[in-house]
Amino acid sequence: MTNNSVIPHQNNISSNHSLSIPASKSLNDLLESLSQEQTCNQDLLLSLSFALRNFTNLHRFLELIPLLTTRLVGAEGALLIPFQDDGTIWRDQLQVIPFEHCQELFRQLVVLEEGMKIGFCFQDNNICLLDELVNRYLRDSKVCSTSIVSRGRQRGRLYIFAKKDVVLESNIQRKYIQLVADLTGVAIENDVIFQVIRNHEKVDRQLSIGGEIQAQLLPDHCPVIEGVELAALCRPAFQVGGDYYDFMSICPESFSGEKESDRWAFVIGDVMGKGVPAGLLMTMLRGMLRAEVMSDLSPNQILYDLNQLALEDLTQSHRFVTLFYSDFDSGSRILRFANAAHNPPLLWSSQTQSISRLDSPGLLIGLQSDAQYGCGQITLQPDDIVLYYTDGVTEALGLSGERFDETRLETFLADFAKAGFGAQEILDKLFKRLDGFVGVDHQLEDDASMVVLKVNH
Repeated sequence: MTNNSVIPHQNNISSNHSLSIPASKSLNDLLESLSQEQTCNQDLLLSLSFALRNFTNLHRFLELIPLLTTRLVGAEGALLIPFQDDGTIWRDQLQVIPFEHCQELFRQLVVLEEGMKIGFCFQDNNICLLDELVNRYLRDSKVCSTSIVSRGRQRGRLYIFAKKDVVLESNIQRKYIQLVADLTGVAIENDVIFQVIRNHEKVDRQLSIGGEIQAQLLPDHCPVIEGVELAALCRPAFQVGGDYYDFMSICPESFSGEKESDRWAFVIGDVMGKGVPAGLLMTMLRGMLRAEVMSDLSPNQILYDLNQLALEDLTQSHRFVTLFYSDFDSGSRILRFANAAHNPPLLWSSQTQSISRLDSPGLLIGLQSDAQYGCGQITLQPDDIVLYYTDGVTEALGLSGERFDETRLETFLADFAKAGFGAQEILDKLFKRLDGFVGVDHQLEDDASMVVLKVNH
């Protein structure tokens, strides 16, 4: 009897063990299936992040979004509606799969007039309008949606849809959908930044070319004139500036072909404003002035003619020009000059050991058609120094908020003149003092130009 009781007990153990084998196998299969699904989803996300790092074409990246999203969450299809930087629907970048199922919805989004209005996506009621439109055309499906946001700004809307008996809103699925939406927002934001950078690069290239052209228009070296030293430098605040200086020979020739005297025109000017417009106007005035100089007229007559020629163009551009024109005869050392409201050059007199200003009455170039200009004249003496400059020098702001001003400029010029420095040394030291006043790491707010003329023994 004991044997009979033992035998059935052994049979029960054997039977339970045989039943546990299929259950264990099913659990292992399930775990393996989940592991494979998890690996697959990780690969999909890695592919998306790889595309984000390496794709320079936004369209190619956005094409992947609906496909990857549907595979991640097991949906039937997905719709991506990106927005442009101005808030309108980005019709060229609309993405949907399967297209056949959403063809009419796609067409309605393309022709949606409201979506073409600036700032469309920035209003909550318009986002609701999109949601209603999508739900109306996908009424037979379960729809899940989320916004694509980057730096607090709406960049798009992502919709995922599936059959109504399919689960779409589990915690894991929502995380996957939001992760895809966030990566999409980064991609769109990167493209916006890239476009801005590319536009800036185009402008920089144009400015660089403009700056090179303007630099070529300024004298690349000072002429060698008997009896005087010259040094000059223009430092624009931007790549293209409105300051201008020039040296032009105005020596008439005799019938024998020989020059009667060594005569030169020295000119410095400033277009009100900075950047490309000022640079273009100054380039135009340079051509006009060079044509006038060849006429060998007096300085005041040259400024009068220049004003007549440039008045219409300057009036249309709403800009004016200050200009100081002078001509110098190296034989007699006579300097004649006329001033169109420019900063009067500073004259250091070696005889009186003092500074005075070279000035004559005159209005801005481009201000009025009947402007008249006076003419001054002075005979320079050995060791006299003339400093031509623009207001970018005296108006420069220092670290304390003060301006460089004329008094400071006069003081430095007097110190360097008394020390017996040459023209180039004086110019270098004046700019060094200006840089120290403004701050080595600070940019000048306006174009700054100086020309130094020193009379030799």
